[in-house]
Amino acid sequence: MTADKKTSAKTDQVKGAIKETVGRAVGNERLTAEGRAERAKGDMRQAGEKTKDAFKR
Repeated sequence: MTADKKTSAKTDQVKGAIKETVGRAVGNERLTAEGRAERAKGDMRQAGEKTKDAFKR
């Protein structure tokens, strides 16, 4: 996994987690859903990169 893609995936995960937590704290369902979606996007990106790395070996 290249460093920039790894950082990008981790950033999406962290931003998503923060949005989700803030959304729950203030009772904003839309912000909570956006956070979940962004975190899932980061998780999928990271999983895809790990899969590519596994096949390169």
